[in-house]
Amino acid sequence: MTTLTNNSRAAALEPVFAAATHEASTAMCRWTNGEIQLSLDEVLEVPLDRVTQVLELGDDLLTMVALDLLSDSGTVILLIFDEINGRQLASTLLRQPCDPSAEWSELEKSALTETGNILGCAYMNALTKLVGRPLVPSPPYFIQDYGASVVEQALMAQAMESDTVLVCRTGFHRRDEELNWHVLFLPSVSLRQNLERVMARTPSQKG
Repeated sequence: MTTLTNNSRAAALEPVFAAATHEASTAMCRWTNGEIQLSLDEVLEVPLDRVTQVLELGDDLLTMVALDLLSDSGTVILLIFDEINGRQLASTLLRQPCDPSAEWSELEKSALTETGNILGCAYMNALTKLVGRPLVPSPPYFIQDYGASVVEQALMAQAMESDTVLVCRTGFHRRDEELNWHVLFLPSVSLRQNLERVMARTPSQKG
């Protein structure tokens, strides 16, 4: 990862996203009967015109589940899978054989969107406790598209307010195996500023 800005500013928010990731991991572990956990990979502040390059989102068609934040326009959560990993998760949840050659069934899509719902609610519940106001995610929706295109569209609202974006990336693990799944959390400028104010107050409160 290169060409990042204000790394110390992003690093200051790592405890926030670590707490949210822990809550989401606990929910994911319950949802998959202990099979899958999450870990915080990185928190980055990235120039808007470099986001897709830094996140290595190329021209591959990806399977995604997206949630917006109803109470904070411009905040997006994206669960991102390559095709085979998305199908494998769906088959694991449905306890049925994985057939990558078949069309996605409504049941498979529902399994992935419910995963997004569980993760999104757990993540936002953790952040709600920190900011002291409800952060309510939208119903999740299933997408098959190019990752770069989806992220660029998701960040259009932020482009009106800032030339950088804060990106929190979370990875999935099955026991000790790292999986090619990720959660991207892209907070709006206003939510990011709110979180920064919370973290700025924390040391004095502890003292």
